[in-house]
Amino acid sequence: MVSAVFHSSLQAASLPAIKKIAAHAVSTGVSEPIYSQSPAPAPYQALYDWRGLWLKVLPPVLGFGFLLGIWAIIAMKSTNNFPTPWATLKEAMVIFSDPFYQKGPNDQGIGWNVLSSLKRVAVGFGLAAVVGIPVGFMIGRFTFLSRMFNPLISLLRPVSPLAWLPIGLMVFKGANPAAIWTIFICSIWPMIINTAVGVQRVPSDYMNVARVLNLSEWKIVSKILFPAVLPYMLTGVRLAVGTAWLVIVAAEMLTGGVGIGFWVWDEWNNLNVAHIIIAIFMIGIVGLVLEFALIKLATAFTFEEVKS
Repeated sequence: MVSAVFHSSLQAASLPAIKKIAAHAVSTGVSEPIYSQSPAPAPYQALYDWRGLWLKVLPPVLGFGFLLGIWAIIAMKSTNNFPTPWATLKEAMVIFSDPFYQKGPNDQGIGWNVLSSLKRVAVGFGLAAVVGIPVGFMIGRFTFLSRMFNPLISLLRPVSPLAWLPIGLMVFKGANPAAIWTIFICSIWPMIINTAVGVQRVPSDYMNVARVLNLSEWKIVSKILFPAVLPYMLTGVRLAVGTAWLVIVAAEMLTGGVGIGFWVWDEWNNLNVAHIIIAIFMIGIVGLVLEFALIKLATAFTFEEVKS
């Protein structure tokens, strides 16, 4: 019989730990848990892997140093007053000292421009998720719909997102909704495709059990398909956000208004190359943050079986 101490440890343990203990008990044929004594703590010097830390720090430092070196060489050889890294850094300090100033509808700080671009991305991406994920479920679930829509998706997916911008301008009669429409159309394809693939890869045993239990379509979707498809769906979301953030910059260059893309184009018209370089780094940082957040989200909802 399992002791009371083992019961209390199971209640406090996480699911992976419980699976590991159960697998050990099955493989060894014992009913009582076997706890190995914790190894003695290593000496103080062994607690820090300086070589591993150095290998983690040195390559990124060398990479950024290489970039700055190439940048400095281009600036020295340029005859068009290309800004040096130091001059760009001084301009960045001025810009980020007051990123949220407002001096008119078309003269705002870089902070407001980034927030305006993120707002458009959020609206277009949200609409794509509301439409694309259910459509992906239906295409993956029903063979007739899959054969019906797959040719259309194959035809429209390779089209450049900016090719849809004139259609948005003609239909919506405004730059802002046209930019949101462009984000919507470029974000919807990864969500539909990845969700449909996830549904089609659900093991047939799951669906056989659902038929035996006579589950309703809602319970099949909510209890079987959704948990199994979630990793595929999050991959589609991640791809869609990355594409949306790339496209919004180009769309805002063409439509104008407040946004990081328009800010880049406006600085080009003013021949302020240092501000353009700052905007490039800002776009990259925001994209990196979005990517990191979605990776963490996908990791949180991805479960792996513990091997015995």
